[in-house]
Amino acid sequence: MGFATGGSFDNGEDEPMLSEINMIPLIDVMLVLLVIFLVTAPMLTHSVRIDLPRASGAPTVQDRAHVQLAIDAAGALHWNGERVDHATLLDRLRVEGARGESQPELHLRADRRTEYQVLADVMAEAARAGLTRIGFVSEPMEPR
Repeated sequence: MGFATGGSFDNGEDEPMLSEINMIPLIDVMLVLLVIFLVTAPMLTHSVRIDLPRASGAPTVQDRAHVQLAIDAAGALHWNGERVDHATLLDRLRVEGARGESQPELHLRADRRTEYQVLADVMAEAARAGLTRIGFVSEPMEPR
C-alpha cells in the first residue's frame, strides 16, 4: 500500500533538500513598492503659493535716552562721566525713575574687579527708584 516502514516519513528516496530562498515573491513586492513610490512622489512636491510679508534686514533704531553709570574697582560711582557720591546717585535715580514712560535706559559699566555686592546694591537701588530698563555694557576681551 505504499506505507513507509519503521514509522518514518521517508519513502526511500535519498534526494537532498532544497535550502534556497524563493526570490520571486520578494522581487514582486519590491516592484509594487517602487511603482507606488513613483506614482506618489510627484504629489509630495506640490506646493501652495502664499504671499508672505517681506522683512527688512535693517535693525530698528530706538532713539531712547540713556544714562551711563560706571563703577570702578574701588566702588566709586560715575554718572555720565561725572563722579557722584552715594546720596547724589540715589537722588538722580529717583528723578529719572519718576519720569514714567520717558525714563532713560540705565547702562551699567562695571570694572572687572568691582565687587558683586556693590553692583547688586546699585541695581537694587535703581529698581527701587522705578527704573525698569537696566542694561550692562561690557567690552570684548582682547585676543591673547
